[in-house]
Amino acid sequence: MGYVENYRRWLDLCDERGKRELESISGDEKEIKERFTLPLAFGTAGMRGTIAYGIANMNVYTVARATKGLADYINACNAADRGVVISYDTRNFSYEFAVTTARVLGAQGVRVYLFENVRPVPVCSFAVRDLKAIAGVMITASHNPKEYNGYKVYGEDGAQMSPEATAQVVSYIDKADYFGIPTEEITQDREGVKGGNGKKISEHITVIGKDVDERYYAEVAKLTLSPEAVAAEGPGMKLVYSPLHGSGYVPVTTMLSRMGINVDVVEEQRLPDGDFPTVGMPNPEQPDALALGIKLAEKTGADAVIGTDPDCDRMGVAVRDSEGRFMLLTGNQTGALLMDYILMRRAERGDLPANGAVVKTIVTTRLADKIAAHYGVKSFDVLTGFKFIGEKIKEWESSGEYTFLFGYEESYGYLSGTHARDKDAVVASMLFAEMVCYYQYKGKRVCDRLNELFGMFGCFCESSTSFAFKGLDGMAKMKAIMDSARENPIADVCGKKPVSETDFEKGVTVYADGSEAPSGLPKTNVIKYDLGDDEWVCIRPSGTEPKLKLYVSVNAKTVEEAKRRNTAFTEDLKKKILG
Repeated sequence: MGYVENYRRWLDLCDERGKRELESISGDEKEIKERFTLPLAFGTAGMRGTIAYGIANMNVYTVARATKGLADYINACNAADRGVVISYDTRNFSYEFAVTTARVLGAQGVRVYLFENVRPVPVCSFAVRDLKAIAGVMITASHNPKEYNGYKVYGEDGAQMSPEATAQVVSYIDKADYFGIPTEEITQDREGVKGGNGKKISEHITVIGKDVDERYYAEVAKLTLSPEAVAAEGPGMKLVYSPLHGSGYVPVTTMLSRMGINVDVVEEQRLPDGDFPTVGMPNPEQPDALALGIKLAEKTGADAVIGTDPDCDRMGVAVRDSEGRFMLLTGNQTGALLMDYILMRRAERGDLPANGAVVKTIVTTRLADKIAAHYGVKSFDVLTGFKFIGEKIKEWESSGEYTFLFGYEESYGYLSGTHARDKDAVVASMLFAEMVCYYQYKGKRVCDRLNELFGMFGCFCESSTSFAFKGLDGMAKMKAIMDSARENPIADVCGKKPVSETDFEKGVTVYADGSEAPSGLPKTNVIKYDLGDDEWVCIRPSGTEPKLKLYVSVNAKTVEEAKRRNTAFTEDLKKKILG
C-alpha cells in the first residue's frame, strides 16, 4: 500500500483528534509522504519517534500494533501468566500510551502490572525481575526533545530485550494491523489509577507501586559505601538536584533523604511537565540542562549539582573546580570518578572481589581501563547500548567467572549493583552525592580526585559530535557515508597514522602491518581507528535515530593540551568523513 492509500485509510479509521490533525496536512504531500511511507522502526531498543498520527510516528495506533506483536510473542512462549510490567515517564502522552499497552495486552490474555504513576527506567527494570515477569515496557524517549516519545521493551532478566527475541516480536508486529486491535476495558480513570496501588482494574491488569518501590529502595541502599562520611558530612552538605521535569524527583530525593544528605531541589524543574519548558532539551549532556541548578547552587553555596533526564536513567553533574567555580563533568569523567570511588572504597574495606570486573562500551574512555587495572580489576568492552552490559551481568551470574562491580557508557549512563539491568540514575545520584561527602570528609573536592587521576594516567579528553540526516533518505545518506569510509579508510588524523582499524560490521581488526584478528564482538555498523597512545576515533550511526556520531578520544600531559588535540582531531575527522 502506498503512502497516499495509507493516509486515506487513516483518515477513514482513526479517532476524531487524528482526523483533525491529518486533515490539517491534506495539501502537504511532503508531510504525508514522511508520515505514511515507512512504519516506525522497532529495533533492539524498541521504537522512538515524534508524537503524531501516521505509521512513522508515535501514537496510540502504532503503540497498539507494537503491543499486539509483543502479546503474540508472549503467548507463543506460553508465558502470559508471568505478566508484563508497564512503566512510563512524564512525557506528553506517556500515560495514554502506557494504558493503551496495558489494555491491548490484557485483551490478549496477558497479565499486566501497571505502575500507578510515573516511574523511572531502573524501577521498571527492577520490577521485571522482582515480579518475575516475562517482559517489561517503558514508555519514554529518554532525553530527546519534547516532540518525541518511545516504547522500550525489556526481557525477563530486566535488560533491554535481546536482538533474537526482538526479531521474533517484530515478525509478529509485521502481521498486525493498526486498527481493530481488541482492548480490555478498565474501571479507573487516570486519577483512579494513581490511587489504585495493589488493585485490579480489570481482569488482567493490576496496579502496582509503593510495595515495589520499597523493595527497590532496599536494594539501592545496600550499595552505599561510606556511611561514616555521610553521617559526618551529609547533614551539613549543600547539594542541588533537578529532575528536569521528569520521573527522578521522588526516588532520588527519597534515597538522599534516607541517607541523611541535605538537598535543595530546583523548584522550576521539580514538577512533571512533558513540554520541558525550562530547557532546550531535557538532556543532562547539554550544558543548559543544569544552568538553573548551577544558578541555585551559586546562591546557596552548594558543592555540587546533579540532574537526571525524564526517565531517570542518565545523570549529569557539575562540581566546583580548584578555584571554586562550577565545571560540568562529561559522562566519561563522571563514570571514571564513580568507578574509581567504588573500587577504592571496596579495596579500603577489604571486600573487593578477586574476580571483580567492570564493563564499558567501545566508545567510552580508556581512563576506565587504567583505573580498573590500578585496582587489579578486569575491564571489558562491549558494543554501544546498555543491553550489552546487562548481557555481561547475566553471563557472569551463570558462569561465576567474574563479579560485576560497575558498568557505564560515555552518554551519561551508569550502573552499580545487579538489581536492575539498565542505566540507573537513582543509584548514580546516590553514589555521587556520597562520593562528594567522602572527599569532603577527607578534606578535598571531587575535582581534586579527577586531577589526581589525570596525574596518574594522563589527561584524557573525549568528545562525541552528532550530525542529523532528516527525511526519508536520511538512513540512505548515512549508509553512503559509512560505505565510503569502508572503501576509503582514513590514512591519518592530524598526521597521526592508525595502528589498527576495526570494522565491527565485518568483525575484523586490521593492523598497520596488514595482519588481521577477529574483533571479538557481535557485528554492528561501527568503524573504529586506534591511533596508539590510548587515542582513538570512531564513526557510528545511531541505532534509533537518523544521526551519525563521530567520537574522538585523546590523551595528553595537560588538560589544556588534551582539549586542543581533541578539537583538532574532531575537525580533521569531520572533514575526512563528511567532506
